[in-house]
Amino acid sequence: MAPLKNNVFLRALMREPVPYTPVWLMRQAGRYLPEYKQTRAQAGSFMGLAQNPDYACEVTLQPLRRFALDAAILFSDILTVPDAMGLGLQFMEGEGPRFDRVVRDEAQVQALTVPDMDRLRYVFDAVTLIRRELDGKVPLIGFSGSPWTLACYMVEGRGSSDYRQIKTMLYQRPDLLHRILKINAQAVQQYLNAQIRAGAQAVMIFDSWGGVLADGLFQQFSLDYTRLVLSGLIREHEGERIPAVVFTKGGGMWIEDIAKSGCDAVGVDWTVNLGEARRRTGDQVAFQGNLDPMALFGGDEAIRREARRVIDDFGPVGEGGHIFNLGHGISQFTPPEAVTSLVDEVHMYSRQAHTG
Repeated sequence: MAPLKNNVFLRALMREPVPYTPVWLMRQAGRYLPEYKQTRAQAGSFMGLAQNPDYACEVTLQPLRRFALDAAILFSDILTVPDAMGLGLQFMEGEGPRFDRVVRDEAQVQALTVPDMDRLRYVFDAVTLIRRELDGKVPLIGFSGSPWTLACYMVEGRGSSDYRQIKTMLYQRPDLLHRILKINAQAVQQYLNAQIRAGAQAVMIFDSWGGVLADGLFQQFSLDYTRLVLSGLIREHEGERIPAVVFTKGGGMWIEDIAKSGCDAVGVDWTVNLGEARRRTGDQVAFQGNLDPMALFGGDEAIRREARRVIDDFGPVGEGGHIFNLGHGISQFTPPEAVTSLVDEVHMYSRQAHTG
């Protein structure tokens, strides 16, 4: 693998001095780019895209050709792990992901096992190919859904507005849910470690649905299992540190707990003030975020103003690290020129702030 030419993202994650604030965007490889739509049409389906290392590599690299981003993120989906468990993942047009089989009753839960990682070989092959094609331009991020978020999809069978099925299990049969979560944690840990061995230089855990839990239950059913994953991650590979980011959408009230989970950085949504988050955690972790994705529809002036506000909210760099990102994934309707304005302003303004 080629040596890194731009390691600002990794340095910021580890709270080391950087010349500017690095930026990448959740879902930066995706439907807002016309070239992505063309590649998906060639692949025939989302799974045809994600399960073909050549296609996955192509769409991972597409945003880096357009924008001066400081990291690439593997093109894949958080639901590859339960798919490898045999639940039958499908992407229905206009509906999002759904599973052919759910895990709800005692027999289904007892039958659940950690999948053979060879069933996810297409992901690891994509990681290695992307690393090679990046040629050291920027670091590559690997990722997984959190044990809790995966469990939500596995029990609900699809996205949910009320989480009725999994919360019924949580309150009626917590023992069944804990078994699912334990297996998920083991699987996610193996999955991320395999990505690291394949070439991922940082990893991210997406706890997309952690924010739907009550206080106390979040710690018990989500964070404890994320912590279990982190406790067994490879943290150094081929002489390089492998930082880990945890992002819980709607998790602002639990930042202190998340910061103590063993991660290097906490991703936050747009409801969190970054300066306050730093104060609450005593600058013990880096932070990633946290522009409202809808700000990208406000036009050039508003985008630049909001980018400056987020950087100012974080405050002086000091011993803390800031990775600029959105507070959630980029909308498929985002005009690409809005991303150009955002990346330009983050780099330009933060260079002035860092030198000034």
